[in-house]
Amino acid sequence: MTSTTAAESPRPTGADLSRPTGADSSRPARSVNPEIARSWLLVNAMRPEIFSECSSSRADAVILDIEDAVDPSHKDEARENVIRWMHEGGQAWVRINDATSPFWADDLAGLRGTAGLLGVMLAKTESSDQVTESYHRMDGKTPVIPLVESAVGIEEANHIAKAQGAFRLAFGSGDFRRDTGMAATPEAMAYPRAKLVVASRVGGLPGPIDGPTVGTNHPILREQSAITVMMGMTGKLCLAVDQTTVINEVISPTPSDVAWASDFMRDFEANGRVIRDGSDLPRLGRAEKIMKLATAFGVQPA
Repeated sequence: MTSTTAAESPRPTGADLSRPTGADSSRPARSVNPEIARSWLLVNAMRPEIFSECSSSRADAVILDIEDAVDPSHKDEARENVIRWMHEGGQAWVRINDATSPFWADDLAGLRGTAGLLGVMLAKTESSDQVTESYHRMDGKTPVIPLVESAVGIEEANHIAKAQGAFRLAFGSGDFRRDTGMAATPEAMAYPRAKLVVASRVGGLPGPIDGPTVGTNHPILREQSAITVMMGMTGKLCLAVDQTTVINEVISPTPSDVAWASDFMRDFEANGRVIRDGSDLPRLGRAEKIMKLATAFGVQPA
């Protein structure tokens, strides 16, 4: 896999509705379990006119953003936009303000019990207590995605992943670089990514969600999504609808992967599911994972 040194901007600011030529805007998104969702589309909560279109896009998950995409003077309005749309039948995740901000408690109180709320993404998470408190202030049922965006958060990742209510970790790569002064290169970002992958495993969570790629260059997005996969992450934040198809394709198993898994499982079953040598169990685990994802994402063997 190739790498790129293209810089990313510090923070995502919400979805762009540009689409690739020929995209079918009327086709609804495939229903994907959020535990394995690949593309997580951030949408500025001050743009309620695009909520429904983003929700029907190819994104596996949509996150309405009332945090950094919104000026402090408009936080209440943004929150009301989200609540109103959900009361009208919309469904989405919501990125809420961090636990140290003056908006966090109001976010939780306003969203609590809102029909259509799939879960919250907690910005700038730095401790397990922040996750657990958010979880209980909601209703003790709404899942929380801790967005880890600082050196403290990365070093606390094991504890955050074990927090009650934690659903899946996410990487706020732009703020992490701003906090640490580290570059955007794959080499510099290898440690925080690996830390989130290992912490997710320690906490028994699904694979973590990588940070976004900023810009309209799809070859760069494809390269950076390949790095996401290489590092063991299983999802990626995105800022534009037309990024979702690239992310979904790269993070999905390839048709050749599915063909290999199908052949292996057929041979394994034909031999009575007998383990023949030390390589069979790892290959069986890989094949079963590929087949599960292929079924969920509709990938056919080559």
